[in-house]
Amino acid sequence: MKTIGIILLVGGILMTIFTGVNLVTKEEEVVDLGIVEINKKENNPIYWSPITGGVLAVIGAIVLVAGKKKG
Repeated sequence: MKTIGIILLVGGILMTIFTGVNLVTKEEEVVDLGIVEINKKENNPIYWSPITGGVLAVIGAIVLVAGKKKG
């Protein structure tokens, strides 16, 4: 339980600090004129609310405290 609590706490803090991430960068061909080729890179960001990170951090802290009370 201690490991799960630490993972949730650290993950929640990181999600609160960093509110988004670019997972996939897709490269798309726009124009192809033989020798000349124009490509476009498109980012697909994923965003989340900082509240989500705060909730995860609180849950992680609760799990850590509950784990200490049992053991």
